[in-house]
Amino acid sequence: MIGIKNINIHDLSIWVEQAKTQAAQGKVIERIPLLAQANPRWFAVNIICKSEQNYSLGNTDCIFPFMSAIKPFSLLYLLEQFTAKQVLQWVGIQPSTAPFNSLTQLIADNGHPRNSMINSGAITLADKFPGKDSIDSTQLFCTWLNKLASTNLYIDLDILASVRANRSHINIDITNCLYEAGNVNNIKFALDVYEQICCISGRVEDLAKLGKILACENDFINNQNRQIVNAVMLTCGLYEASAEYSIKIGLPMKSGISGGLVTIVPNQGAIASYSPALDHAGNSVAGLALMEILSQNLQLSIFY
Repeated sequence: MIGIKNINIHDLSIWVEQAKTQAAQGKVIERIPLLAQANPRWFAVNIICKSEQNYSLGNTDCIFPFMSAIKPFSLLYLLEQFTAKQVLQWVGIQPSTAPFNSLTQLIADNGHPRNSMINSGAITLADKFPGKDSIDSTQLFCTWLNKLASTNLYIDLDILASVRANRSHINIDITNCLYEAGNVNNIKFALDVYEQICCISGRVEDLAKLGKILACENDFINNQNRQIVNAVMLTCGLYEASAEYSIKIGLPMKSGISGGLVTIVPNQGAIASYSPALDHAGNSVAGLALMEILSQNLQLSIFY
């Protein structure tokens, strides 16, 4: 096995240029005005190895909200706060064949979230965050992440205002459905926490540092909990495209509509990229293109 530790910056720069050409096939999200301002040609990648060796290229100074790329870490947070048995009663582990914000699928599943990587699952988990109110709950989570991964993450209040001003009516309907099914206790709190954690922001290096927590055994996180999160990411992290990319790339991954993508290379490290042009499922086109190239050239798939 070749692995990420044997990468060199020359090859990486060539592969990044190849991947960037694919961004033209995608489109920057328009629903949230501040995200719509992103340049579709922006591209950044950060690779962090188990040894702390670090490779970085592109627009690495860009700060962006992680959006749904934060979802694996909210799952990890609650697994650490409660128990796997408890958390997996709140949300399922089944892949979804529908879009990430499908109300139809939630209704068909009797109001029980199929997995924690889609909106219904993440909103259900947001409802369970400890804290005295939604601001406190989100801040506790953000502080936990920063301490865990030595990051400088923060909640971008401008992005949050943009999200709230253009609040998704589907997310409101999803939360109401979850409440009626008894899976959410407080509609306002659940939505508020969910929107805030999606606006946790940082650089691509911060996202890679978070990924490394899931990639490598450490003294801070229960190993079984890491395994659960990685397994759910592999089967559910890219929404309805998850099965396709588990074959093409073969690694746990999670995307966000801002263009962030975090990839876990078990026992080796993590790869994070930022490229805001998305495919129809809401995944970063150039980010996935780079991961295909890296997986093939460095034999990264867990199925090798």
